Amino acid sequence: MDSSVWAFLGISILVIVTPGPDTALTIRNTVIGGRPGGIFTALGVSAGQLVWALATSAGVVALLLASEPIFHAVKLGGAAYLLYLGARSLLAALRPPASASSMAEGAPRRRLGPRAAFRQGLVNNLGNPKMAVFFASVLPQFAREGEGMLSVLVLLGLVFSTLTLAWLALYAAAIAAVGRTLQRSGLRRAIEGLSGAVLMGLGARLAAESR
Repeated sequence: MDSSVWAFLGISILVIVTPGPDTALTIRNTVIGGRPGGIFTALGVSAGQLVWALATSAGVVALLLASEPIFHAVKLGGAAYLLYLGARSLLAALRPPASASSMAEGAPRRRLGPRAAFRQGLVNNLGNPKMAVFFASVLPQFAREGEGMLSVLVLLGLVFSTLTLAWLALYAAAIAAVGRTLQRSGLRRAIEGLSGAVLMGLGARLAAESR
């Protein structure tokens, strides 16, 4: 295998395993929606990365990075979405737990559906301008200029998104494996509150970054 392929894989794995908004959201959605919630969040994140790859190959990302107002708008939109999701988690964690009688009567417990999980993962990734910077700065280094360059960029994006999907799905499976323990009211609320605080912190940091 060509050394450049190994270099790309190494950089990709390093970026993917570094905890960030996508990881925090996957953990939060797995706690709320079980393994399906985490898996569909990972699928949404992966789909968002494919969009970034296609946008990079079409030159759209270059235009985004060259336009300060548009880049700033994407950054603030992504930060606002993280703050929104984090606030929802914090409010859910602070809400009084359901009484034993209401649970016995079959009162509905808040769950996260696959469609909502996918949408959150997709929007969260597309609202992260760091993905634009990564795809625009890293991918072209591993695609030779000339005929076929665009297809190589898309292929590299597909490899990156597949690795991300595998990693986040592993996260979801690991968390779901201890699902019964996590579903205990007190522990579940504590984890949801912590993940909400992390998401809000990441959103605030993204909004404060200059680039």
